[in-house]
Amino acid sequence: MENATRLYLVPTPIGNLEDITLRALRILNEVDTILAEDTRTTGVLLKHHNINNDLKSYHIHNERQQVQHIVDQLKEGKVMALVSDAGTPGISDPGFLIVRECIKSGIQIECLPGATAFVPAIVKSGLPCDRFIFEGFLPHKKGKKTKLEMISESPVPVVCYESPYRLLKTLHQIGDIMGKERIVSVSRELTKIYEESITNSVEEVLKYFEEKGVKGEIVLIVSAKPNKNKSNEP
Repeated sequence: MENATRLYLVPTPIGNLEDITLRALRILNEVDTILAEDTRTTGVLLKHHNINNDLKSYHIHNERQQVQHIVDQLKEGKVMALVSDAGTPGISDPGFLIVRECIKSGIQIECLPGATAFVPAIVKSGLPCDRFIFEGFLPHKKGKKTKLEMISESPVPVVCYESPYRLLKTLHQIGDIMGKERIVSVSRELTKIYEESITNSVEEVLKYFEEKGVKGEIVLIVSAKPNKNKSNEP
């Protein structure tokens, strides 16, 4: 591309503030503006790494209103970086709209590699991870039962994000739809002090979190539909 204007998609740590690349730090320091999902959260990261740069709000509630203004600034020669609160922008976070509009306008986009919660969660789950489906956040109410019924038939593991406030209800629903012996893996607080991952039957995982309580960000993985030719055990 001849157009020198550019939007960088910069992954940020999902917990531990040290989980950011040297290139990401350089980009965040050099761009004209950083577009942040929550300027307070990103501000903590920038302060930790001694970065003092122009910070503007770009989140799900103002995304549609802001996107054209941002594209116009990029066309004028501004160089910007888009970050989410944690992980890679566009993965269950704002980012899709601005990427689409930049492509339409011929603006160069670079996406840096970096943190994404579902990758360490499935790798350490003990479930096969050569193929899997990523569903993002499950529906809160409408359509959730239908979605779980679809997941129950999947021939490969399915990765979801879930709120700690809904995890127990979701596990109960999985047990009702798929059977209490279905293997699931729950990872929470990845890269943080109290990180833990548990892979077991729905019944055992549910019992564990009912006794202990649920805190932190959750990655939930449902194992593939078992069949008589292939064991579903982790």
